[in-house]
Amino acid sequence: MTQDSGGAPVTKRVVILGGGFGGLYAALRLEKELRREPGLEVTLVNRENFFLFTPMLHEVAASDLDLTNIVSPVRTLLKRVGFFQGDVQGIDLERRTVTVTHGLDTHPHDLPYDALVLALGSVTNFYGLPGLEEHALTMKSLGDAVHLRNRLIQLMEEADTECCALERSPLMTFVVAGGGFAGVETIAGLHDFVHASLRFYPNIGAKNVRFVLVHPGDYILPELGEELGRYAQEKLAARGIEIRGRVKVSEVDGKGVTLSDGAVIPSRTIVWTAGTTPNPMLALLPCPREKGRIKVDETLEVPGHPGVFAVGDCALIPHKSGAFHPPTAQHALREGSVVAHNVLARLRGREPRRFHFESLGQLAAIGRRTGVAKMFGMKFSGFLAWWLWRTIYLSKLPRFEKKLRVALDWTLDVFFSKDLVQFQTTRARTMSSAAPAARPVEPAAARRTA
Repeated sequence: MTQDSGGAPVTKRVVILGGGFGGLYAALRLEKELRREPGLEVTLVNRENFFLFTPMLHEVAASDLDLTNIVSPVRTLLKRVGFFQGDVQGIDLERRTVTVTHGLDTHPHDLPYDALVLALGSVTNFYGLPGLEEHALTMKSLGDAVHLRNRLIQLMEEADTECCALERSPLMTFVVAGGGFAGVETIAGLHDFVHASLRFYPNIGAKNVRFVLVHPGDYILPELGEELGRYAQEKLAARGIEIRGRVKVSEVDGKGVTLSDGAVIPSRTIVWTAGTTPNPMLALLPCPREKGRIKVDETLEVPGHPGVFAVGDCALIPHKSGAFHPPTAQHALREGSVVAHNVLARLRGREPRRFHFESLGQLAAIGRRTGVAKMFGMKFSGFLAWWLWRTIYLSKLPRFEKKLRVALDWTLDVFFSKDLVQFQTTRARTMSSAAPAARPVEPAAARRTA
């Protein structure tokens, strides 16, 4: 670090925006450097005060895991890196400041920086389809998973009542749009959850339950190739899940889902996993972009803006093949480590490191202890792929405490039924009324006379 005229170290401020895989792992790497860098100040800014392990999100929705077991409070992960919970409202690249709001009154703060890491991730994109934003559920956050789980339980409770006999079919029809990893793992988990719960609802039979997966391609999970995609499709179809290929959702209302081929599916539940877009905050920055993602060079730095870096879903990172690195979790956590190294290199005036990473493989759980995987060029399916999925993701989950809790949840799930409790955040009922009038006190003599 540089020093001022008096010889004291000059503080260099690093601000990381976003607490997903890219942002958190950048902070974790810088955490180690803070021990020997007294003039370095690092602040992580995130809307939530926890890190969400998104690969296991569908297991919360399917009641396989307790909701607190896939989240880790940021303050327990970072001891030296500062944390600021708030919403990013503006980024001024010329003044080198970030405006963040927080608190009950959402008051603003300006955070100055010498180096900035953009790890703002992506948001769900409904593409302007009629009724989709008003009626669809999503699977991007912990709240989304809890809300979806509550919806399923609520619909089963409603469908079990005799007065809803005629409405039972649309109540128990669930549509998932998107045949990628999120959509397939979500529908597989929900299917297992609902069918495992039917024994507690005597008026709902398996014949009343319908699951539909809508996908525009010829087969699901195209990232794994045709062989594994069709294998997964056959497994889901054998369990009764309908695969509607080569079609898209065109419209949604409160009564059903209309597909691009004109078919209408009466349903009260549609889960949208078919589209995301980089954080819209990035569109306000004077940086080169493509499809909303900020273009960076091989060192993850934004060209023309020294000291500004981008990682994760919001960054377009060149690959040596001429293509771009995919926005996956396994890439983002390694990008975080490299960007931390390059932030320090920029501040120290040293040579940065180029980012290059070849995917180790991809895995998907498709329910009933089966899965599909493509690892190191080899393909796996069935129980082995499912075991690989759980083993690998368990090893990546931060903190030993969370690993142990998840392993216990998985073990108990073998012996006990799934939990059907809705997680409600509503307050208990209250009322406010006039205090009862005070009764007049009778003299003692009058009471004796009576």
